[in-house]
Amino acid sequence: MLKEISLVALFVMATSYNDQTVELLEEAERLKLNCKHEESISLLENLLSDDPGNVAALEEIADNELSLERYERAVTAAKQAVALDKESYMGHYVLGFYSSLKGDWKLAAERLKTANSIKPNNPEILRCLGWSLFNQDEKVRGIVTLERSLNLDSENVLTLCDLGVCYMHSGDLQKAISIFSAVLDLDIENEKARECIKMIKKMKARKTA
Repeated sequence: MLKEISLVALFVMATSYNDQTVELLEEAERLKLNCKHEESISLLENLLSDDPGNVAALEEIADNELSLERYERAVTAAKQAVALDKESYMGHYVLGFYSSLKGDWKLAAERLKTANSIKPNNPEILRCLGWSLFNQDEKVRGIVTLERSLNLDSENVLTLCDLGVCYMHSGDLQKAISIFSAVLDLDIENEKARECIKMIKKMKARKTA
């Protein structure tokens, strides 16, 4: 899910690994980017059997498992990565993402703030952080953080939808409908945007009735 982070992690950490390990990590990354997650995981698990302390492999496993929505397995790998390296922003991101899925917004925000401090200006970390802050009743900070994410990745439909929902719940209906219209420009079949626009129109009708 966090493709940019995984690529950067490989380049940053490559100098501490031998050439064969770097090649295996790069191959696992290639498989992941081609949505061959099971093959990527299998390769990474073989790598870990020889090198249990390989943080990059654990991070990549966590990312693959997240993409497969096998959250418990992703969390296990992320916790191991963080235990080995407190600066594992992938590990903190996965743990924060999982906390947000459970609705534990406080813990999610804490984990995602840590990930952001280690790896600033990553749009996916900022998206998840903004959403968690908003749901933790830090509404202004949440929207500002989502806007930052959108500035870095202006056509990200997930970010646009999150931002639209935030504006809708904040009462800025015109801004919300503008954002959901932008979503439909990018993805005309997006059901969430369509449903939210219908909801906003009903809300506006009730206000003028």
